[in-house]
Amino acid sequence: LRLHRALPAALRALGDRYVKEEFRKHKAAGPAEAQRFLREWEASARRPAENYAALIQQQINEDKQNLREKTVYGIPLTEEKLNDFRDEQIGQLKELMDEATKSNKKFAISKDSDHKK
Repeated sequence: LRLHRALPAALRALGDRYVKEEFRKHKAAGPAEAQRFLREWEASARRPAENYAALIQQQINEDKQNLREKTVYGIPLTEEKLNDFRDEQIGQLKELMDEATKSNKKFAISKDSDHKK
């Protein structure tokens, strides 16, 4: 949530709601699942671009330094990664997309017909 403070308002609101919901859902997660989550969340020297916190921090810094005309947050999901998702995760991704693309949207989400359905 601290990381989200530097995001544009619409992304911050969406991200905060999603993070809070995910933490509530996984309150009773076992140690193995918690460790797997933390590995993906925290920065890793081996592959920082694939870790949420490191990637978002990098993009926030680029936005602050005006290194790009318009900062795009996040990364596209590859077909390979989508194929690794469980059905539950695909459902969560669809819910997130639906929330992000409501009629009062403040940012655009591209739709890729090749994504797993």
